[in-house]
Amino acid sequence: MLRFLTAGESHGRALVVIVEGLPAGVPVEASDITDELARRRLGYGRGPRMRFEADEISLVGGIRHGRTLGSPVAIEIANTEWPKWTEEMSPDPGAPTKVLTQPRPGHADLAGMLKYGFEDARDVLERASARETAARVAAGTLAKLLLAHLGVSIVSHIVALGAASTGPDSPRPGPADLDQVDASSVRCFDPAVETAMIEEIKAAGKAGDSLGGVAEVLAYGVPIGLGSHVQWDRKLDANLAQALMSIQAVKAVEIGDGWDNAGRRGSEAHDAIRYDEAEGYVRPTARAGGIEGGISNGALLVARVAMKPLATLNRPVLETVDVATKESTLSFRERTDTTAVPAMGVVAESMTALVLANEALRKFGGDSLSEVVRNRDGFVAALGSTPSAAAGAPGSGAFGGNEPEQTPDTGRAAG
Repeated sequence: MLRFLTAGESHGRALVVIVEGLPAGVPVEASDITDELARRRLGYGRGPRMRFEADEISLVGGIRHGRTLGSPVAIEIANTEWPKWTEEMSPDPGAPTKVLTQPRPGHADLAGMLKYGFEDARDVLERASARETAARVAAGTLAKLLLAHLGVSIVSHIVALGAASTGPDSPRPGPADLDQVDASSVRCFDPAVETAMIEEIKAAGKAGDSLGGVAEVLAYGVPIGLGSHVQWDRKLDANLAQALMSIQAVKAVEIGDGWDNAGRRGSEAHDAIRYDEAEGYVRPTARAGGIEGGISNGALLVARVAMKPLATLNRPVLETVDVATKESTLSFRERTDTTAVPAMGVVAESMTALVLANEALRKFGGDSLSEVVRNRDGFVAALGSTPSAAAGAPGSGAFGGNEPEQTPDTGRAAG
């Protein structure tokens, strides 16, 4: 079982993540993690903090000479702004210089204050902040490194931002297109829609407002058989939805054509099964998002993640109540972004990777990377052929399935 825990506050000394369950022998370098953390800071509409917030990491345990040891991996992400916050966020006995008593609607402020008996919203918001996702991305990087040896690649792109959205014929990026996606200032694979998204952000920023949107996460090369139908908490789509819903400000998750399928007839909602002598089982469409009955079916895994507009506004207009005086007022202002949707896509990749890596380890098992790869190859060989890609080519609007990957250890196609 792969699991992780994070600790730390937004303006605290550091974030810490411990990842337990990785097999021994997974190659890891500090640059793998810092590169992913840099991707998390991408996106037009981010606040000034992203321009000077460097993620300085320390590999504290579980890695020796560039490979995991099979023991828990501990990573610390230092807060470069800590010197400015040593007094306000000190763990030593004392009192804050300023107490925040005007909770923001849409944030964890008020509910957290009432639940834990706090008088200061900062006691809630520091941990509820999306800064915590940096630790998730660090953990997700380890999961991605493991999955790469199983032929699995994960890509995200932004399909909606405010009122601007891609259409049904817009192309989907493949694994080779990730750099092109990241080169977009809003991480949109459709250049025409990218321009409209930027205009949406500009208009919202000028008004001091915020924008939500939707990221689509695509997992290529996912083998058949991850997850199970036998129990509610073993279903892959259920675990994936829970993980993605846990991302700060995410309010909806869709697997495949979930919402559209609800309005279709059964004859139009499912993916036909065909058999090809060369490719094995083939799905001409990907409406199920690569999961049927809680089990991965070998087709492209598709999840869409909807993020609400951020609750903190550069020009606060949301009515609230001062918890100290009980008088009507406006919510307080913290440093914020106009939108964080492009970055959310990167976090969603990490959460998807953590779920898939956990299910792969549950399915294939093994204490070392070579043993996990060997077990996976044995399973695929026993199948005869792995249910494979929907028709089309990566990067085309018709593409909806898996792209076979070469496993680094064996050089064989992942299927």
